[in-house]
Amino acid sequence: MTKKLYHGAAYYPELWPEETIEEDIKYMLEAGINVVRIGEFAWSSMEKEEGKIDLSFFVNIINRLSEHGIETVMCTPTPTPPIWLTHNHPERMHVDQEGHVMVHGSRQHICTNNPVFREKAAIITREIAKAIGNLPDVIAWQLDNEFKCHVSECYCETCKSLWHQWLEERYGTIDVLNEAWGAHIWSQHYGRFDQVPQPKVAPFLHNSSLKTMYQLFSFEKIAEFADEQAAIIRKYSDAPITHNSTTFFHVDNERLYENLDFASFDTYAEKSNFASYLFNCDLWRNFKAGRDFWIMETSPSHAASLASHSAPHPNGYLMAEAVAAYALGGEAFCYWLWRQQRTGCEQPHGSVLSAWGKPTVGFENVKEVESARKEIESIILASRPLQAEVGITYSDRSRAYFKTEPHRDLDYRALISNFYEKVLSNGYHRDLLPEKASLQGYKLLFTPFLHYVSKPYMERAMKFVEEGGVWVVGPLTGGRTENHTIHTNAALGELEELAGIETLFTYPMDGTASIGEFLDTTAPLSLWSAVFDAKDAKTVGIINEGISAGHAFITEKSRGKGKIVMLGSLPEGEAGDILLSKLINHYAEDANVQLHTDVSKGTIVAPRDLNGDVVWVIVNMDGHGGTVTLPCIGIDSLTGGTVDKGILKLNPFEYKVIKLKSN
Repeated sequence: MTKKLYHGAAYYPELWPEETIEEDIKYMLEAGINVVRIGEFAWSSMEKEEGKIDLSFFVNIINRLSEHGIETVMCTPTPTPPIWLTHNHPERMHVDQEGHVMVHGSRQHICTNNPVFREKAAIITREIAKAIGNLPDVIAWQLDNEFKCHVSECYCETCKSLWHQWLEERYGTIDVLNEAWGAHIWSQHYGRFDQVPQPKVAPFLHNSSLKTMYQLFSFEKIAEFADEQAAIIRKYSDAPITHNSTTFFHVDNERLYENLDFASFDTYAEKSNFASYLFNCDLWRNFKAGRDFWIMETSPSHAASLASHSAPHPNGYLMAEAVAAYALGGEAFCYWLWRQQRTGCEQPHGSVLSAWGKPTVGFENVKEVESARKEIESIILASRPLQAEVGITYSDRSRAYFKTEPHRDLDYRALISNFYEKVLSNGYHRDLLPEKASLQGYKLLFTPFLHYVSKPYMERAMKFVEEGGVWVVGPLTGGRTENHTIHTNAALGELEELAGIETLFTYPMDGTASIGEFLDTTAPLSLWSAVFDAKDAKTVGIINEGISAGHAFITEKSRGKGKIVMLGSLPEGEAGDILLSKLINHYAEDANVQLHTDVSKGTIVAPRDLNGDVVWVIVNMDGHGGTVTLPCIGIDSLTGGTVDKGILKLNPFEYKVIKLKSN
């Protein structure tokens, strides 16, 4: 159980003189900062010359912060290797798809698979762990910083060799690869593994198997780098280890966190996109089941670089973000960054203090966060987020499939976010679930946009259905094999037999004037769609207009105590939103989902379990105020007062913590 809620910031004391550090600590105490993250970009400060490592400055800083009650997350500095490691060594640098070799001076400019880099990274990680691992106020470790944020797959010679090894380990023989990829097409048949190219720039598109597998190879290699660093640290420290990631970076987060201790993410969503912020909370809560997540970076006001900037937060929104995060399972809410950087490429970025040492436009909002943290801390620590009854599967591997096969610029993150927002806006407590997550305790499972449905996933989903769950499959789910090829036994493979349907056609419905109807509601249909013959199932959604009029786009089939619902096409536009909401609500009722609140759009309820009692943390996120309907009399946990059953109003960005009385 968490012992405190953390309120922190990224701090770079190596960039500032002694008097500035003293000033920083004074302001940290005023702002309520109780944890800082240090070290992730400081390799050249730790090892100015190769082999001459001096960590005394950081040991002293950690001890000094500790004297003021400020704890530390220590980072490995590997995203910014120093010039002595990169100068005159192009073979160590990251190479992009077009063959451009990165140069020194930004970050992530080196290939993390290069053996020389890995050796030096292991040395600096080991020395940091030895020097700092036993310091009592080093409460956690962060590996590197934002893996694959500015780069994606590397195409250097080191990666080429590792790619061939990876293929051999995966397929065993070249004949198996050729068969799996259908490599006879366009004379792509290979005689040896070392003939398989990296998917660099070509006259036209690459074979789908080649491109998707290279992404999965890259996912695995960056996770192995994290595994290696974590193993070194664990020899010298018992503090838990994480990495700060997002769903925009070129990683498989589920694999990345597999051998780490807790999950953390960075987010810079503007107020207008608060659903994206909540999306991250609902996903990161489930990467390490039973362990609270950290928001390692968010801006106290706005994000910016030399090239761009976002809109600053309105007053009050930062507090709403923080309360929502803590209520949804967050242990820490941290800023990037503490003091504005006076040099470099992110000088304009929002911070808590300015470069000249004065509070910024976000400072008072940071103090509001601290007041809220203190107010809700005891009840958050005494309770746990209730498991949702509605789950939505999330897959970074599917994101790789969409990168290979985007159709008309389809983006997996945008598609799944928009689907998530429909569940959110209809008032359902929800979990975003990694592919390998347990389905125990859920009643309604959505699996949209999952091109490849693995056998283990399908087996878990079918067990879920047999035991009484409702599984809504699609759209754009199941139409590709593990190797990113098309099924030859049926359009959606094994799914069709399980769902009691036959897919008649698959084609893009955009521009075909196709209209679907479900429960007396009609809407245009879009995206690459599947049209069904409900052979052993029930047609519940029919295409009224278009080139497949008269056929099904939604079917349902009872299996065991539950049912499988196939959603073959995505309703679009305002009418599509209405139809999709009707589908969500219909099958939630069918599945007997109870964790549902009558809440206005822009306001959320985060239900928590307090020793068997239910506590609602209610937060207005859109700044327009909102309402929620209490199903019974409640107790305001912050004031102790009684709250009547019925409609409860919230002011803009206001939060309330209500304990529901069972009778």
